[in-house]
Amino acid sequence: MNRRSFMQLLSGVSLTAVSLTAGELGLGLGSAQAQAKPGVLRVAMTAADIPLTTGQPSQGAEGIRFMGITLYDGLTRWDLSKADQAAQVIPDLAESWTVDPKDQKVWTFKLRQGVTFHDGSEFNADAVIWNFDKLMKTDAPQFDQAQANQAASYDANIGSWRKIDDYTVEIATKRVDAVLPYNLAGLFMSSPKRWEEVGKDWGKFAEKPSGTGPWILESFKPRERAELIRNPNHWNKARIPKSDRLVLLPMPDANTRVAALLSGQVDWIEAPPPDAVPRLKQQKMQIVTNLYPHVWPFQLSFLEDSPFKDVRVRKAANLAIDREGLVKLLGGLAAPAKGMVDEKHPWFGKPTFDIKYDPEGAKKLLKEAGYGPDKPVKAKFIISPSGSGQMLPLPMNEFIKENFKDVGIDLEFEVLDWEALRARRRLGAWAPENKGRHGINNSWAYWDPDIGLIGTAASFAKVPGGFNWGDFKDAKVDELSTKAKAAFEPAEQNKILADLHSHIVDEAMWIWVVHDLNPRAMRPNVKGFVQAQSWFQDLTPVTVS
Repeated sequence: MNRRSFMQLLSGVSLTAVSLTAGELGLGLGSAQAQAKPGVLRVAMTAADIPLTTGQPSQGAEGIRFMGITLYDGLTRWDLSKADQAAQVIPDLAESWTVDPKDQKVWTFKLRQGVTFHDGSEFNADAVIWNFDKLMKTDAPQFDQAQANQAASYDANIGSWRKIDDYTVEIATKRVDAVLPYNLAGLFMSSPKRWEEVGKDWGKFAEKPSGTGPWILESFKPRERAELIRNPNHWNKARIPKSDRLVLLPMPDANTRVAALLSGQVDWIEAPPPDAVPRLKQQKMQIVTNLYPHVWPFQLSFLEDSPFKDVRVRKAANLAIDREGLVKLLGGLAAPAKGMVDEKHPWFGKPTFDIKYDPEGAKKLLKEAGYGPDKPVKAKFIISPSGSGQMLPLPMNEFIKENFKDVGIDLEFEVLDWEALRARRRLGAWAPENKGRHGINNSWAYWDPDIGLIGTAASFAKVPGGFNWGDFKDAKVDELSTKAKAAFEPAEQNKILADLHSHIVDEAMWIWVVHDLNPRAMRPNVKGFVQAQSWFQDLTPVTVS
């Protein structure tokens, strides 16, 4: 596929669309929003809708980025203040924690005092218990299935929780789990008082949510916009927003986002398309990139009807992709993947299967597996037109489809909205809705051991509690995963995870394509942003002059 063909696949239109105004592209933004205003930061998201506002956001990591860590805090959080090192988990609403040396499944968390929700009510141990019940106790009055669905991968190993005193809680895991502090960064605290005030109705809570975060939701309209204002009373004075207002606009089409930025309708856009970058730079826009724990893969089905049950087919699919060519077409805004994690990561290890572009090697493996020119592999993958970390999924998938065809793999797509795709991922390959689908293209992170390796590969981590979509089973994987969960010393855990990663690469568990460089574009008057090495970003230091 040449560059022209690749870029014309962007949302079905040519990038000349960036010459149109945002109004002509149907953004529906009023003239009052057409010019930058000091203190107002306007962001165009890749999501097609406003993420769930009740506490556990929808829309994947982008939802957490814009409607999770903005409105809410968790017991722990990611330190997003540094650009030169990978983000680490640090204390947030919990000041400290300890593990019982006699029973390493039992954790004690000391809570931060003097924290209030947006409605003025106090954050304490009762609020933590109430929120855990909201997500995990199905007979609790405040239980919310929508939030429980979003939180399932974070709280799956939490077995019990109880109040010790007003500022101390105990959490017991089902299995020994050194990864728990990472997972708690994804569980957010909603206000029990606000839920009572709105008649114990999560639908009404969504319109007037209350968390403890640095931003307060003022208003939102589904699929159109959300307006957040600074929380001047946030407990962490260093994270009180520098801007007065944050406006979030769903724009799944890449060209629409570029047009909005160039016409002054927004100040910041997520994931600018590569062909637009030269023009954006010419117009003095800032293009910001950084390494972060992200990969763009295909999760595979290991069910009986899947051709990828055969390791030779899985390896052939990995060898069929011209990653260097794809990176070139992406304008250098990605890097070829050699596995789940990048080669410089401490978890990379020493896999023996070298993921590279080797179409002849792919053909040889397919022949050994019983396929050939008169008997191609037939596969169907679920993909999306946009979404959090998805980059440019339609043209990228068409590029890969051509690569596959060249070696004897006939690939068919089912294209779903991003949230619909994520719902299918949470169901598992064995669900009736996924019958006949052999893979799913869901951008992925490896910010912690669970989401990156253990939860994707272990047989005890099947969705929805884990991330094992395809029912992958491997005794060595389970052994290493269990050891990693019980390793509280980072160096020891890293060594185990490196062995685990090496093994899943050698088994070609997934098809790994590229690592995204997390590009975003912003107007010259946007100041103070630090691009963390994370899927999440902190907007509190950002100003618009």
